Amino acid sequence: MAKAFANISFTPKVKEFQTKMSSRDNYQNFELGENEVVALSEFEKQFIGERDSFYQATIAENGWPYVQHRGGPAGFIKILDDHTIGYADFTGNRQYLSVGNLLGDDRISLILMDYPRRQRLKIWGRARLIDELTDSNLLAQLEPEDSRAPIERGVVITVEAFDWNCPKYITPRYTQSDVNKLLAEAKSSSDKKAIYGYKYAGNAAIPLTITDIRQVAKNIRAYELTHSHGLDLPGYEAGSHITVPVMLPDGSETSRSYSLISPHKNTGPYIIAVKNEGHDQGASKVIHQHWQVGMEITTDQPKNYFSLHKDNRPAVLIAGGIGITPIKAMVEELLSRNSSFELHYTAKLSSEMAFYRELLESGSEYCHFYFSQQTNSQRLDLKKVLSKAPEQAVFYFCGPKNLLDASIRMANELGIERERIHFESFQ
Repeated sequence: MAKAFANISFTPKVKEFQTKMSSRDNYQNFELGENEVVALSEFEKQFIGERDSFYQATIAENGWPYVQHRGGPAGFIKILDDHTIGYADFTGNRQYLSVGNLLGDDRISLILMDYPRRQRLKIWGRARLIDELTDSNLLAQLEPEDSRAPIERGVVITVEAFDWNCPKYITPRYTQSDVNKLLAEAKSSSDKKAIYGYKYAGNAAIPLTITDIRQVAKNIRAYELTHSHGLDLPGYEAGSHITVPVMLPDGSETSRSYSLISPHKNTGPYIIAVKNEGHDQGASKVIHQHWQVGMEITTDQPKNYFSLHKDNRPAVLIAGGIGITPIKAMVEELLSRNSSFELHYTAKLSSEMAFYRELLESGSEYCHFYFSQQTNSQRLDLKKVLSKAPEQAVFYFCGPKNLLDASIRMANELGIERERIHFESFQ
C-alpha cells in the first residue's frame, strides 16, 4: 500500500517540508515502482470487522474539513470485497454535515482505533450514498444484526489507500466489555493466586515491574518492563536478551530467555515479545494467561551472544516468525547509525507477523515481507536474497530451525565466508 498512500498523501508541500526536516529520503521510495492494486488483506479485514467505532473526515464546499465519530455494534463496518467497505448510517441529530459534504466531494478518510492493542488504521477512499430507493439489497447487507436504531442510508466506500500507524503514542483504553472480560478472567484464576500473584518476583538481581502489555500479532504479546524502584536499567545493544522466571502450574519454577526488541544504551524500559507456543512446558502459555500489569519479576544483566558488527559493512537481516525480536532491535540500531541494511521477514500470514506495521513505517524501503500461506503473496527466495547481497555484507539469521538450516546451507553453497554469518535459534 505504500505507493497508493504516497500518491494521495505526499503533496508538493508535504515533500517540500519532508526535505526541510531531512526525512524526504526515508519516504521517497514509497513512490517508486508500479501502481498497486489496492486490496485489503485478511489482517485488515479482521481488524475492520472487530471495530465498534471510527473517526471520519469529509470536505465541505468551503474547503473546511469536518471530522465526525461513527459508532455501532462491533462488526457494523461491513467488508463487501477486497477493496470496498460500507456501513449503515443511523438517524442522528439531523445536521447532515457529512452527508452534505459527500454530495459535493466524495473523498473520505477514516481512522479506526484499537486502543487496548494500540493499533490504528487509516483509510482513504471515495464514498457513495445509497438508500432503500437506490439499492435496497446492498443496504440490507450493511444492516447490523442487532441494530435497533433506524437506518437512513448506507455509505459505501471504495478504498483507494490505507496505512497503519506506529503505536508509540497511542494510550491504551478499555471498554466496559474489555474490563468485564478481564475481571472474569481474574476471578476464574483466583484459586491460582498463590502461584500467579502480583508479587511473584524470582531471585535475580534486577527487580522489574510489568507496566504495559499489548498484542502485536496473533499469539504474540509484547511486555514492557521497568525498574520496580524507578531506577535506570542497565543498557544493552541490539541482539541482547534477558532471562525471566516463570512459575509453572505445578508450582515448579523454570526460566526463559527473550530478546530485547528495542536497543537502549541506558535507562530502559525493557521490552520483550512472547509467542504462545502451546508447548514449551507451558511457560509461554503461563506468561500469556497470567502475567499482568503490576506484576513483579526479576532478571539479571542483559547478555548478548548475537552482536551486531560495529563497522560500516552492510547488513542483511533474515527473520522468521518470532525470530524478528532481536532483528527488530538491529533494524533500529542500523537506522540510528545511518548504516546500509536490508530486512527480509517471513511468516505464514501477516496477522502472525509481529511488529509488521512498525517496521513498515520505520523504513519500508529497507524492509521486505513474505507470507508463505497468504494468497498471491511472494515467498522468501533465500538463494536470490543471499546471492544479490552487497559485497562484504554481514548476515544475521534468526527464526525456526528449518529457516536457519536452509539459510546457513545456502550461504555455504554460495561460498559466503563463515565469519560473515551470524545466527540465533530459539530452540
